[in-house]
Amino acid sequence: MTTFTTGAGTLTRDALAVLQPGFTGTTAPDWVRRRLAEGLVSVALFGRNVADPEQVTALTAALRTERDDLLVAIDEEAGDVTRLEVRTGSSFPGNHALGAVDDPALTRRVARELGRRLAACGVNLNWAPSADVNANPDNPVIGVRSFGRDPALVARHTAAYVEGLQSHGVAACTKHFPGHGDTSVDSHHALPQIDLDATTLHERELRPFRAAIEAGTRAVMTAHIRVPVLDPERPATLSPRILTGLLRDELGYDGLIVTDGMEMGAVAGTYGLEHGVVLAIAAGADAICVGGGLADEDTVLRLQNALVTAVRSGELPEERLADAAARVRSLAAWTTGMRHSPSAAGDPAPEIGLTAARRAVTVTRAAGPAPVTAPVYVATFSPAPNIAVGDETPWGVGAELERLLPGTATGHFTGPGAGTEALRAAGGRRVVAVVRDEHRHPWMGAALDTLIAAGPDTVVVEMGVPQSTPRGAVHITTHGAARVCGVAAAEAVLAG
Repeated sequence: MTTFTTGAGTLTRDALAVLQPGFTGTTAPDWVRRRLAEGLVSVALFGRNVADPEQVTALTAALRTERDDLLVAIDEEAGDVTRLEVRTGSSFPGNHALGAVDDPALTRRVARELGRRLAACGVNLNWAPSADVNANPDNPVIGVRSFGRDPALVARHTAAYVEGLQSHGVAACTKHFPGHGDTSVDSHHALPQIDLDATTLHERELRPFRAAIEAGTRAVMTAHIRVPVLDPERPATLSPRILTGLLRDELGYDGLIVTDGMEMGAVAGTYGLEHGVVLAIAAGADAICVGGGLADEDTVLRLQNALVTAVRSGELPEERLADAAARVRSLAAWTTGMRHSPSAAGDPAPEIGLTAARRAVTVTRAAGPAPVTAPVYVATFSPAPNIAVGDETPWGVGAELERLLPGTATGHFTGPGAGTEALRAAGGRRVVAVVRDEHRHPWMGAALDTLIAAGPDTVVVEMGVPQSTPRGAVHITTHGAARVCGVAAAEAVLAG
C-alpha cells in the first residue's frame, strides 16, 4: 500500500475530512486527537463509547480541545435503536410508536427533547430519523424504526422530527435514501434489492425524503440497496444516478450526504472497503460513515490513502473530494454557530417520552378477563436482534412488573418448544407473554398457542410491528420496545 504524508497538503486534509470514524473506549484516544489536529472533522460514537451522559459530555469536551467545530455523530434513533441509553433502554419511544399516535406536534416535542439531551452531551449530528416507509412488514431491519406504512404519515412525522431535533442545533441525518422499507434482506449482511416501478418509488419511498428536505434536514444518509428502476448495477450509496442525479439534481437537496456504515456486507462484501469508499465519494456522497465494526487508526489511514491514491490516479476528481470536504466543514460550522445561539435554547421536557409511549399503547380485552392483581410469570420470547438494534439493550416488561408486583418472576425463551418451556417455568402462575414481531417468527405464534390453550387468562404484549390478530385475555400493543414502552405496557397490564 502506498503511504502519503498525513496532514501534508490540502488533498490529504480533504481525504481525512470526509471520514466519520469510530473508536473504542470511553475516553478520547491519542490517535483521534492527532487526526483531529491534522484535518479530521468528524467522529462517531457508538454504544461502546457510552457509560452515562456525564461521561459523554466529558469525552466530547476533551475532543473539542483539539477542534472546536468538531462534528460528533451518533446513531440515536431512540426507541429500539439507542446508543445514549444503550445499557438501560431509551427514555423515548421510537418512530413506530410516534406514528401510531399520529400527532406531529408530539413527535416534534419528543425530537426536541432528544435534541436537547444530545446537545447537552456535546453531540451535534444524529443519524436519524428513519424516513423509510415500512411497506414490507417482514422487513428484517426496519420494522418499528419506521413511522409506519402510509407515506403521508411517514412524511409528516419525518418533517416534525427534523424540525424538533434541529431546534437544538443537532443536525438531523434523514435515512436511508432512497428508502429501505421494502427490503427482505438486512444490508448489514448482504445487498438487498427493491424491485418497484418509478411511480411507486416517487409516490411512496421518496415522499418522506421530500418532506425532510423541505423541513431543512442538514444531512441525508444513503442506503446500501440496489434499486434497478434507478440504477440496475450499483447500490444507492455508490450510484451517481441516485445521489447526484436524483437527490441533488431532481430533488434539489444541497446538504450533507452521509453513507451508511461502509463496513456493512452490502458494500464491503461486494466492492471492498477502500474501493467502495472511493466509489461513494465519486457518486456524490460527502461523508463516509465507518467505525461500527472497524474502529482503529489503521482503518482511517487506509481509507485516507485510498482517496488520495484515487485522486492522483484520476479515478476520483479532486474537485469532487474538495466539494465533499467543504460540505462536511460547512455542517460543522453550522453546528458550532447553533451551539452558541440563543435560538437553540428551550425548556426541558423530561416526561415527554413516557407521555408519548403511554399514548401509543393499544389494548384489546376479551370478555370479562380478571384484572392482574397478584404476581405473574413474565415469559419473554426473544428473537435474534438485528445489528442496528444490537443485543446490549434490555427490553420487555419484566423489570417493571417485578417492581410493581413484588414476587413476579421472569424468563426468556426462544425457538421451537418455547411455549412448553415457559408454561413449565410459570408453575401455574398467570402468564404475561411478551413477543416482538410475532408475525415474523412462527415459533412465537406456536408458543402463544400453547400458553393460551393452557391458560385463557394469558396476557399478550406485542412490542414489535403488530400484524397478528389480537388474542389472549388482554392483548397489549406498544409499537416498540424502548424502556418507556415497557413501562407503559406494564401499566396497561395492571389496568387490564
